[in-house]
Amino acid sequence: MKTAFLKAIAFATAILATGISSSTAQDKGLENPRSTSFHTVLKDKKVAFVPLSMGFDLTEGWAAQMRKQADRLGYQFEIRDPAWSTDAGTKAIQSLISEKPDLMVIHNPDIQSYARLLKQAQAAGIKIVQINLESNTTTDSYVGADWTEIGRKAAEAVVEKCDAGKGISTKVAIDTGVPTAASDVFQLDGIYKVLDAHPDIQVVSQQATEYNPEKARSIMATVLQQHPDLCGAIGIWDNQDTGTASAIKEAGKSDQVFLVTSGGGNRVGCENVEKGLFNLYISYNVPLQGDLLNQEIVRLLTSENPAGETKTMYFNPLTLITKANVNQRNCWTLEELN
Repeated sequence: MKTAFLKAIAFATAILATGISSSTAQDKGLENPRSTSFHTVLKDKKVAFVPLSMGFDLTEGWAAQMRKQADRLGYQFEIRDPAWSTDAGTKAIQSLISEKPDLMVIHNPDIQSYARLLKQAQAAGIKIVQINLESNTTTDSYVGADWTEIGRKAAEAVVEKCDAGKGISTKVAIDTGVPTAASDVFQLDGIYKVLDAHPDIQVVSQQATEYNPEKARSIMATVLQQHPDLCGAIGIWDNQDTGTASAIKEAGKSDQVFLVTSGGGNRVGCENVEKGLFNLYISYNVPLQGDLLNQEIVRLLTSENPAGETKTMYFNPLTLITKANVNQRNCWTLEELN
């Protein structure tokens, strides 16, 4: 009996010890190996951003979101700002190829200038996300607007206002930015696919503004002198098209000329809708693009696939903003992103 009693005591003590150990483990939680691996892989990775230029809403918005994610996840993020110079952008990419960051985010000035360099970068093992403006070279990822879709939606809106029997005339003007940029070549394709189906629409002017609001204002002022019965206008970018809108307003034709533009959906663009300067503002939503861009950065940094092996693209949704639906949910400020 004594032996049996001692065995019972020993068994109870073992159970109690096990219970205490289990309770202690529960109090301290359980390490998630997936979280540990995720953060370990990202730690000390290097990401570089080469924009067209800093200092305007699109690039500042994307950079703010990329910087926040890099700080949160512990990888390095830097910006090489070409300040609107394609030559400076080329040199920045060449330098980065020799420095070998893990990933580059590229904002292309046109479809050709960086095409060869992007191939070189991928051959060197550097993964590449192109943001909002594509190159002829397809890389690991593209995130941004579908410019063909924007062109189609812009043209459809103008046709609705200016087709035969609908407006003061069937005359339409188109202001482009840089003729070789993706935003121009693909958007024009979308525009003309719609306009070709409506032969009564007359394109009386198609000129490049080089993204310059003052040049856009001058062009539109001249067009209105030559065609005082102009019905519609399609612009390529809201920052540039503030000049177009100013010329229309100065001519006293804001109620006559239906102006369509597109942009990142910043608060200033929405205010121009509220003021009646833009009749339709097609937003490609910089905060949404920034979120998608950040997801692609993490996906590529954590992927074991070599650079260039798998190529993806995502055309983000568009928001069509008019006076009827403009509100703070559709618009943003940089302060909200920082």
